[in-house]
Order: sequence, then structure tokens, then C-alpha cells
Amino acid sequence: MVLKEKDFIELDFVARDKETNKIFDLTDETLAKKEKLYNKDMSYGPVTICLGENQIIKGIDFFLIGKEINKEYKVEIKPEEGFGKKDPKLLRLIPLKIFKKQNIVPFPGLQVNIDGLFGIVRTVSSGRSIVDFNHPLAGHELIYEVKVNRLVTDDKEKVVSLLTFFLKSPEIELKEGTLTIKSKITEPIQKMLEERIKKLIPGVKEIKFENK
Repeated sequence: MVLKEKDFIELDFVARDKETNKIFDLTDETLAKKEKLYNKDMSYGPVTICLGENQIIKGIDFFLIGKEINKEYKVEIKPEEGFGKKDPKLLRLIPLKIFKKQNIVPFPGLQVNIDGLFGIVRTVSSGRSIVDFNHPLAGHELIYEVKVNRLVTDDKEKVVSLLTFFLKSPEIELKEGTLTIKSKITEPIQKMLEERIKKLIPGVKEIKFENK
């Protein structure tokens, strides 16, 4: 069976930085422990995505369209289809007084959070530092080893896969085309979710929200 856009699929993957061959993301917990990358705060296991909906990097999202289930693929991803090219505008001069307010002593390589933005200190000089707010893998070529385990056909499983991108442990009920989502969600988010779910899962005819 050939995969097409808007299909929901379950997949496993291992993602590497081509330059260093180091793994930066994976779904296999056993491999994570073997490679000494295990993080107890991470959730391991296959992921479910909807193809063409930007739920994974662009290079994989569209590569898988036209591919087959239960086959393994290895693909090289260019920066523009991964985490983007380096943007010089995201290299910013940050006064040392900003670091002092947070009781931080900057040094090259230090990961920092400035005004809610994640960055890496590149240089430190008198009175100021250069912080790189590009994604750490911006400008890097990537290598993905991907296996599509199965096509997801159950509407409830599809709904859960969509909601987990926005909600933690969503609680839902789906009965005869009526979906009830039990969670505190603002009205604009409710509207966005309703439009997205109805667009991608035609079996859902009505959506109700219950503030829990």
C-alpha cells in the first residue's frame, strides 16, 4: 500500500547530524539507553503523525508520501528541509548586565534562555556576548532512518495523535461521530482544533468541549 498526503501513520525513526553522526532524536528506548542518550523525562515509542501536516520536519513529511508500509528507509535531509539555514539576524549582541540579572556567568557554548528564547553563547568579550538564537542544527544536513509501522485507521487514535501536539494527556470520548474533549482550552484554541480535526478526520461530525 502506497502512502498519500493526509494519511495517519505510525512510525519509528533515528535522526542523526550528518556532520558528526551523533543521534539527536529517536523513538527506541532500548537504543537510547544503549547509546547513553536516555532521558527519563522523554516519552519513547512510535509516533503517530498525519502526512503533510508539518508534524515532523519537511524533508521526512513529504519524503514518505508515495512510500510503502512496513519498509525501512534511509534519507539525507538538506538544511532547508530540516531545521533551516543559519540566519545571521539571529546572532545577537547581549549586554553582560542581562546575564547578571539572571546570575549567569556566560562562556562560549553555554545554553541560555533570554526573554523566552533559547540560545547558545558563541563569544564573550568586555561588556557583551554574542548569542546564537538559531536552532542548534540550523545549517546542518541530517540523516533519518525511518520505518513506517502501520496505517492508522481508528478515528479515536487519530484524534489523540492530533491533540497530543497541543495538550498533555488529552481525555476524550468519541461516540457515533460526536467527539467530547475534556480539558481547559481557550476559545481560539478550541476553534483551531475543531477546524483541524474536522478537516483531517471526516468521521468526526460534532465536537464538544468540557472544561475540566
